[in-house]
Amino acid sequence: MKVVLFCGGLGMRLRDVSDSIPKPMVEIGYRPVLWHVMKYYAAFGHKEFILCLGYKADVIKRYFAGYQEWISNDFRLSAERGVELLGSDLDGWSINFVDTGYDATIGERLRRVREYVGDDELFLANYSDNLTDFHLPTLIERVQESDAVAGFVSVPPPSSFHISRSDAEGRVESIVESRAADIWINGGYFVLRQEIFDHLHEGEELVVEPFARLIEQRRLIAMRHTGFWQNMDTFKDHVHLNDLNARDQAPWKVWRKE
Repeated sequence: MKVVLFCGGLGMRLRDVSDSIPKPMVEIGYRPVLWHVMKYYAAFGHKEFILCLGYKADVIKRYFAGYQEWISNDFRLSAERGVELLGSDLDGWSINFVDTGYDATIGERLRRVREYVGDDELFLANYSDNLTDFHLPTLIERVQESDAVAGFVSVPPPSSFHISRSDAEGRVESIVESRAADIWINGGYFVLRQEIFDHLHEGEELVVEPFARLIEQRRLIAMRHTGFWQNMDTFKDHVHLNDLNARDQAPWKVWRKE
């Protein structure tokens, strides 16, 4: 199943670490977050990728065009055979690099790679800056068995904050921690039918106008996930994910299980 990855954002809130590189190339360990997202999909057998490039597209192209697996994998060095890889990151991967514009919306980026998606009934999509241990086949099966045009993973807000409710006079009626308030956000892991292109108009944002139309038709589903999910939005997120990786406590590395 093809995987469309949106890689064109500016990453304004990560400028402390990503001013010279696009957000998907910010590293966790010594690999970019984009690699981790792709490795997640490959673990479930989805190895055909379509990268929707934009800001600093050349950085992403150069990284993969000059990819040196011996840097990321164990290897044996001998005088007779030189470098012998003991593992491979990109085994069976196919990657299309498509420049979808500097300031296009997510929906418009998707429209611009339609020919690469082809006629597949279902395909996958992701923002390329969030990680999870969600079991992807369950969402795929849920969409396949329904008449939904799209489905996505919904998760609790990753940051803890307090929600206040007050009356018309401003008197506070309650204060509830966000994680106890039954709030769920879009986790950025999508399963889409080919029909999504019929609901997506030029310049629109994927989860705004098209999803509003699907909601009216009751053809949009969300699957709640209470396990691990973390986006890479701020410097704090970057530090947190690198800390988990350094301590070998990275739940998103589902390829170790699969």
